Amino acid sequence: MERLHYDVVIVGAGVAGLYCARHLPKNLRVLLLCKNQSWECNTFYAQGGITIARDLDDIALHIQDTILAGSQLNDPQSVQKLSTESLGILQELLSDGFGLDREESGALSYTKEGGHSIARIVHSGGDGTGRNLHTFLMHSLGHTLWKSARMVDLLLEDDRCYGVSVQTKKGLVHIYSDHIVLASGGIGGLYKYHTNAHTIGGDVHGIILEHGLKLAHMEMLQFHPSVYIETSTARKYLISEAVRGEGGKVIDSKGDRFLFEYDKRGELAPRDIVARAIVDYCSRHNERAFLDLRGFSRESFSARFPNIYRELSACRLNIPKDLVPISPAFHYCMGGILCDISTRVQGMTNLYAIGECAYNGVHGANRLASNSLLEGLVFGKVAALEILGAVGKNPVRYFPFDESVLEKEGDAHLRDLLRKIMWEKVGIVRTKDKLNAALGGIEVMLESNIGRMLKLRLLVARNIVHSALAREQSLGAHYIV
Repeated sequence: MERLHYDVVIVGAGVAGLYCARHLPKNLRVLLLCKNQSWECNTFYAQGGITIARDLDDIALHIQDTILAGSQLNDPQSVQKLSTESLGILQELLSDGFGLDREESGALSYTKEGGHSIARIVHSGGDGTGRNLHTFLMHSLGHTLWKSARMVDLLLEDDRCYGVSVQTKKGLVHIYSDHIVLASGGIGGLYKYHTNAHTIGGDVHGIILEHGLKLAHMEMLQFHPSVYIETSTARKYLISEAVRGEGGKVIDSKGDRFLFEYDKRGELAPRDIVARAIVDYCSRHNERAFLDLRGFSRESFSARFPNIYRELSACRLNIPKDLVPISPAFHYCMGGILCDISTRVQGMTNLYAIGECAYNGVHGANRLASNSLLEGLVFGKVAALEILGAVGKNPVRYFPFDESVLEKEGDAHLRDLLRKIMWEKVGIVRTKDKLNAALGGIEVMLESNIGRMLKLRLLVARNIVHSALAREQSLGAHYIV
């Protein structure tokens, strides 16, 4: 067991963590931590693109679209910042050499997704925006990155965070730092069907709860409507909303475009509406939902969506001729660690939260498509600027090592049981009876002889259920009957 010292520790190596690091000068000792390989994060799998206000005149409309999608639960100040900063973020990416797709004329290529009034989403490599952005930021990373390093605790006392406790292949390490940034992603691993990287399980959210800090709006969980779930792994294959934005149709086995029965926007309604419509229609009519890509040619689809084409073809689908069976799956957590617009965690002086793990009010009750990469970029930079403007360092304060058992025999079985409970009882359509049944199961597991990492997941699951029970009226992604 050893102790190390850095100026800044960033937990997570997705877009938010990497963009924060990018804006911290090399004279600072900065360490980034990731649980597995650096590319195993949600950023890498993001397909759609980055929302950018088309111009100054579009900012007001982008704000309006974001707040309407979020059922007006958004914090207007955060949304204003997200949109107004988007133009500067675009210029930074372009001037730094990040390649975005362009039209034959040389102009940037914009696409439209559900909930957007106009086409304002830029993309890279067709459907490879997240992959390309992550690779770009990794190649230019000027700070130290540790792989296979899992944060298992925050070293907190009063309103200060003194560092992190990290499990590595060599054992437990305490890393002391003046500033700690949480950029650990969401909670996808709590669900049986999800689109998240396999490392995403909400551990950090659980640590926050253990220390008496707050999570906010954790009932607001987004289920992506168009997911190919006929795979053997827990992570299911997302089919970007941009596919529907550019002509993909949702149909039943008879070819009916049933979404228009639920919303006049059809395939381009916000995600929560489309996901619920698919579940409701298929259950009421004993039907299945399919994505119809036959309006594309093979050449146009494979050029615009090369990764989706490759993945679906690998599943022995003849794209675009074959209908693609789809189902909603857990995708994104709008709630998270409660922080302010400056990214500081509520009640803390030197602990920050950015990206999907954070709740700053920007997404409200339902995230507008392709606002997530933009949020990571905007608030990753905000956190870096806050750190650079901070005064003073942590006093010397060492913490004892906690040797709690992280994993115990039987944890894997209970973890799978938790995923099943969350999917069946805390999913797209909720009832009080189902939520209370889920709560009972979670409480039983919490009383079992379990390892610390499973306990953290259960704490987060319990918080989600409590939040869902507390909100008795449906709003946005929270739908209770």
